Amino acid sequence: METTPSSQPKKRGRPKGSSTKTKEERDKEPHRMRGSITDKKAAANAIDEKYVQWKSLVPVLYDWFANHNLVWPSLSCRWGPIVEQGALKNRQRLYLSEQTDKSVPNTLIIANCDVVKPRVAAENHIANFNEEARSPFVKKYKTIIHPGEVNRIRELPQNKNIVATHTDGPEVLIWDIEAQPNKHAVYGAAASRPDLVLSGHQDNAEFALALCPMEPFVLSGGKDKTVVLWSIQDHISTLAADATKPAGSAGSIIKSADNPSIGPRGIFQGHEDTVEDVQFCPSSSQEFCSVGDDSCLILWDARVGNNPVVKVEKAHDADLHCVDWNPHNDNLIITGSADNSVRLFDRRNLTSDGVGSPVHKFEHHTAAVLCVQWCPDRASVFGSSAEDGLLNIWDYEKVGETTDTEAKSQDDPPPGLFFQHAGHRDKIVDFHWNASDPWTIVSVSDDLETSGGGGTLQIWRMSDLLYRPEEEVLAELQQFKDHVSKCAPKP
Repeated sequence: METTPSSQPKKRGRPKGSSTKTKEERDKEPHRMRGSITDKKAAANAIDEKYVQWKSLVPVLYDWFANHNLVWPSLSCRWGPIVEQGALKNRQRLYLSEQTDKSVPNTLIIANCDVVKPRVAAENHIANFNEEARSPFVKKYKTIIHPGEVNRIRELPQNKNIVATHTDGPEVLIWDIEAQPNKHAVYGAAASRPDLVLSGHQDNAEFALALCPMEPFVLSGGKDKTVVLWSIQDHISTLAADATKPAGSAGSIIKSADNPSIGPRGIFQGHEDTVEDVQFCPSSSQEFCSVGDDSCLILWDARVGNNPVVKVEKAHDADLHCVDWNPHNDNLIITGSADNSVRLFDRRNLTSDGVGSPVHKFEHHTAAVLCVQWCPDRASVFGSSAEDGLLNIWDYEKVGETTDTEAKSQDDPPPGLFFQHAGHRDKIVDFHWNASDPWTIVSVSDDLETSGGGGTLQIWRMSDLLYRPEEEVLAELQQFKDHVSKCAPKP
C-alpha cells in the first residue's frame, strides 16, 4: 500500500517540492494563491506581539545585534577565519547558502562580516534595525554555484578556508574557498567544481556532517543508515610542499589531481533509520557519535571495528535531529529531538548493552529541536534552537540551584535556562558560536511559515552582565552607581 504524503512522518528541513520563493515574489502573489491568510492571522499576530516585546528589550539584553534579511533561505551558517583585525571591530568570513526555486542556481555564499567588539556598539544603534533590510555589517565576498541544495556547511578546524557541504545526494563536497573562482549566479550558469568529492554513501546524505578538530577527517551520515569516515589526508599535501604551488589559497591542503574523488576509510553500521547528525570526540579522531530517526544515540571507535561501542536504544521519545560533544569535557554529550527536548548524557554512565539514562532533560522548547552546540568559552554552557523560533542558552551547572523557598510558577524558566534569543519569527535551522569571539552567535531562520519565503540571519552577543560571575557584575554596578552619585548635582 502506497503511503500518502499527508500520512508520512514529519522530517526535518524544508520538504522537497515545497514553496521556495523570495519574499518579494510572495508579496506579488494574489491573495487566493497564498492559502488561507485569515486562518493564519491569529497565529501571526501572536508571533508579532512576542517579537515586538522582544525588540523593546534589545538594548537591555544585548551588547551587539545585527539583523540581515535573506532573499533566499539558508539552511546553514558558519563562522570562517578572521581576515582583518581592527580597534573596534574584526572582519571575519561567514559561510551561508541560498536555497532557491531553481530560477537561479543554488549557491554557497562567502560573506565578510564586521564583528563589533564587546562594549563598543551604542545602545540606539543596537535598537534601530530594519527587519526587511540587509545589514551593513554583512557583505557578500564570493559566490560558489553549488551542484544541488546546500543542506549543511562545516569548516575544517585546521584550515577554515576549507569547507565541506552536504547536498541532496550521497556525496560530501570539499571546497577550497580562496581557490574557487567567484561566480555570477544566473539561470543556466554552470555549477562550480568542488576541489574534492567524498564518496561512500549508497543513498542521499543531507544533514549529518562533522569535521574533526584533531586531524583533517570528515564524518557523514545518511539515508543509507550508515556513518562514513574519510581522511582528507588521503588527498592532500603539506603546507611546506604547497608553498611553491601557483594555484589555491595560502596554506591550501587540497591537492590538484585528475580524479578529485576519494573513498572512505570506514563505513559504520548500527542505525535502523536515517542518520541525522554526527560528531567527533574532541580529544580523538577515532571516536565519534551519531544520532538518527531510530531514536538512537550511538558511540563508535574506529580502532575496534565498524560496529557500535555503545548504543542507547531510546535516547529520546522521537527522532533525534542533532548531537554535540563537549569540547571541554569529553564525557558529556547533548542531543536534540523531535520530542522538543534536549538531553545531556555522560558516557561513563552508558554501557554496551544500551542501558543508560540522561543526566538531565532540558525542556522548554515547544517544537522540534534542530540544532545544539556547546559554548566554546564555558564548559557548562550550550545552546539549542528549534522550530519554535527560539534559541535557548543553558547552563547545566545551574540545574538544581535554588534562589528562594517560594513555589515556582508556570511562567518561571526551567532549571538551567538563563537566556532566550527570541529575535527570529520562524524555525531556527542553524546557529554557530564564534570561537574567535566566544559569546557572539550567528543564527539563521527559514521564514517559509511566517512570510512565505526568504530567511533571516542574525548576529548577536548578549550583555556580559548576564553571564559573568554575579559578584563581579554587582561590583561593577556598584562602581557605576557611585560614579553617578559623584557626578549628580548637589542640592
